[in-house]
Amino acid sequence: MAGRRVVVFPSSAELGPVLAHLVTSRAEKAIASHGRFALGLSGGSLVSMLSKELLALPQLDCSKWVVGFCDERLVSFTDPESTYGLYKSQLFSKINIPNSGILTIDPSLPVTECAEDYTRKLKEAFPGEDIPVFDLLLLGMGPDGHTCSLFPDHPLLEETKIIVAPISDSPKPPPQRVTMTFPVVNSARCVAFVSTGGSKATVLKDVLEGGKASPYPAARVVPTSGELFWLIDDPAAAALTVQVERPGAGAKL
Repeated sequence: MAGRRVVVFPSSAELGPVLAHLVTSRAEKAIASHGRFALGLSGGSLVSMLSKELLALPQLDCSKWVVGFCDERLVSFTDPESTYGLYKSQLFSKINIPNSGILTIDPSLPVTECAEDYTRKLKEAFPGEDIPVFDLLLLGMGPDGHTCSLFPDHPLLEETKIIVAPISDSPKPPPQRVTMTFPVVNSARCVAFVSTGGSKATVLKDVLEGGKASPYPAARVVPTSGELFWLIDDPAAAALTVQVERPGAGAKL
């Protein structure tokens, strides 16, 4: 791992623009290096924050972006629980990303076949790579310490062979989902968690300070050779004693 950076902002209002710059700077670097930018997205509060901040950027060019989903709920795209559906209405419909660059699940399939189908789509999008290497994965963390759809004490935490797994017993509804596994997450060139709010403070302290003993799935995100950022706000950082960065306005990561 290239080193973990914990970056604290007064609130999500200051965090958002820095997140957008992280995305566009890693996009420029990836396109210059290998001709495209592979981005993995998560749902939740990240959807509205990222959409708002990216759309505020002048001259945003997404024509060479390939976007996948770190996890997805097995619901129709019109369902408010659909992560793709939310991004489509708030972001994709307003930028110049080609439809072929958006890797979606097939929600008409049963959950196991859906995971197999998404695995095939990733293999086609990342030819020659046993494990897809994303340029940037954006992750969230739940109050229970889960990330993607990898939940505490779930057998999928130990998965090492498959890259996309089905889950039919998610403790958080809806119960049926597909999720990237840790081999994919930890192969990324850059991983950025976005975690805000005081409800995360206690778990976040354990994830960031508990070392390998931490029981929380988010603590298992340790990129093999990539960068790792935790972008958090003051309420989420309230219990931390580790060294953090507190950048000024207009900061760039």
